[in-house]
Amino acid sequence: MNTPLIVGNWKMNGGLETNQRLLDDVRAGCSGLGRCDVAVCAPFVYLGQLQTLLTGSSVAVGAQDVSAHEGGAYTGEVSAAMLREFAIRYVIVGHSERRQHHGESDSVVASKARQALAVGITPIVCVGETLQEREAGRTEEVVRRQLAAVIHVNGHCISEIVLAYEPVWAIGTGRTAAAEQAQQVHAVLRAQLRAASAHSDRVRIVYGGSMNATNAAGLLAQPDIDGGLIGGASLKAADFLAIVAAGVGRASALR
Repeated sequence: MNTPLIVGNWKMNGGLETNQRLLDDVRAGCSGLGRCDVAVCAPFVYLGQLQTLLTGSSVAVGAQDVSAHEGGAYTGEVSAAMLREFAIRYVIVGHSERRQHHGESDSVVASKARQALAVGITPIVCVGETLQEREAGRTEEVVRRQLAAVIHVNGHCISEIVLAYEPVWAIGTGRTAAAEQAQQVHAVLRAQLRAASAHSDRVRIVYGGSMNATNAAGLLAQPDIDGGLIGGASLKAADFLAIVAAGVGRASALR
């Protein structure tokens, strides 16, 4: 069984003082946890602060994006090698907000994953369908296409990624896929990974569609949901730690 992974995605939120209060509480709450990995993905400008505040803790530092390029004349971009210097453990690539608002294609997402893997950072590769695509019965087609692009470029090391299923219609809307709906898509993704790699069972597939303190336990009880990519709830220590506790519970139940 994979160790559960709970990742907080702060999105474009934060401030030096509020970050410190939040991280102090999260760090204390995660001290001495059982089998559950925890990470916080913050905006680039706060990564140095996170590195300072979380060094020596059980909470890993993550970034929210990375350039598809190794380096050069790409003003405003941040390379994987730069992130590595800040001891970044994870980086989110292909989040639906990047795909929607910044026009990131499947091939760009695959390239970003490759850049992260090249320097030893674990990419959290996001896939998911819109409401229109779900209602048209295209959910499996869409997520399989998105994952296929990443496998095509990174097939030799695809077992090193984390995969996040984030139904676009459930992000920031308060709507959440029913646990059985989420499990169905996770199972499809798991099967696709198994066809691509003999070591695919170690890939953690996390759910990223408005997981919160109330629904986390039900979602994490599903056999192919290995954790969560948490948005709004990660900005409140009590809510985030409740989800982490659900992750610990999953590890205990499946031990």
